[in-house]
Amino acid sequence: MFSYYVNLAFRSFRRSPGLTALMVLAISFGVAATMTTFAVFRAVSGDPIPWKSSRLFVPQVDTWGPAARGSSGEPPNALDYGTASALLRDHRGTLQSAIYKLSPAVQASQTGSHPINVDGHAVGAEFFPMLDVPFRYGSGWSRQDDEARANVAVISERLNRRLFGGENSVGRTLAIEGRSYRIVGVLRHWDPQPRFFDVVNTGGFSAAGEDLLLPFNTAIAAGIATTGNTACNKNPDEAGIAGLVHSGCAWIAYLVQLDSRDAANAYRRYLDGYARQLKDSGAVQWEPNNRLRDLPAWLDHLHVVPPDTGVSLLVALGLLVVCLVNTSGLLLAKFLRRSGEIGMRRAVGASRTAIYAQFLIESGMVGLAGGCLGLGLTAIGVMCVHWLLPADIASLARIDAVLLALTICLALLSTLLAGAYPTLRATRVQPSLQLKAF
Repeated sequence: MFSYYVNLAFRSFRRSPGLTALMVLAISFGVAATMTTFAVFRAVSGDPIPWKSSRLFVPQVDTWGPAARGSSGEPPNALDYGTASALLRDHRGTLQSAIYKLSPAVQASQTGSHPINVDGHAVGAEFFPMLDVPFRYGSGWSRQDDEARANVAVISERLNRRLFGGENSVGRTLAIEGRSYRIVGVLRHWDPQPRFFDVVNTGGFSAAGEDLLLPFNTAIAAGIATTGNTACNKNPDEAGIAGLVHSGCAWIAYLVQLDSRDAANAYRRYLDGYARQLKDSGAVQWEPNNRLRDLPAWLDHLHVVPPDTGVSLLVALGLLVVCLVNTSGLLLAKFLRRSGEIGMRRAVGASRTAIYAQFLIESGMVGLAGGCLGLGLTAIGVMCVHWLLPADIASLARIDAVLLALTICLALLSTLLAGAYPTLRATRVQPSLQLKAF
């Protein structure tokens, strides 16, 4: 019977091609608008490290005092060098890392190479196991390398291809800001979005790759400048990285892994104890005002997901509802115009269930056609989304198998929903009244 109903649907489409095309267009535009905005929303709102995000925490310590807090009462979003060094030294978490953004000039050791500027971060040795960073060759450095301020580096797969043709470059050397560094690891493709480990300095999303990772202490000792955000309650006494190190400026991101609720509570008590020590020593004059948020709460606190994406998704869903209402009205008009046909079929023995199945299948075919057209419109929408959103966010929207399947399913299910009432009305046509009209 299914093939018979499909054949009836095609006959119906040929009898009223204009009305059919109008319904297909309405469904396709509504679905395409929804799925285009969903592609962006999915890209920016997903958990960047779902298997561990609840165990990663960002500490905040108030070293500026009430005058700098503002109405929110929040401490600085980043740490000053003294606080970050103290947290690293005390090591109260399972794993931890201080982090700052850098963009140094890099040059391969072979003759004839030219320096290039790359983006990356200075991090601690525990950064790699804490964030499950993938490696193609080698590994990260050790804590002993951190303490010894060893000249070692980890580079990206992309930089490795550019400088060494993609070969295993572990053990080879790079010149970075005039100093020689030994490569200890080459990353696999790793481009987490948002940049959850350094939201303060990247804004959450970044088109720049993580091409270079250096030891935090080594980068400080080498005087490699930060290219991230720097917030100061007063100007440093010296220029460059040395001035930041000896100032109260907040410029260092920090992550710590705490594997249980008890560990998180203990770390909060540690932060409060550290702040009280600062007060007792006379370094500050205010009571502790610290924060410790897990990664999802931290991303929410900094509003990493642009509010416009959520609003756009709601608007697109509203447009889809309007399209469905219009489609439902068109289906109702189309089906009721065929009351004579329905009455004749009922008179020769067709049940209401058979009529319901016939017209529901016809509705589904309209939805399927709308979904296929919606796929093309969604692809165009995703390609053009950079006209409306910043490039680093727009570049995250991608078309994949999941999005394609969701587009078809949304079109089909929404059209079946829109056709439910018109189909029900069609099954209630009285055959006796229709036969009298002949």
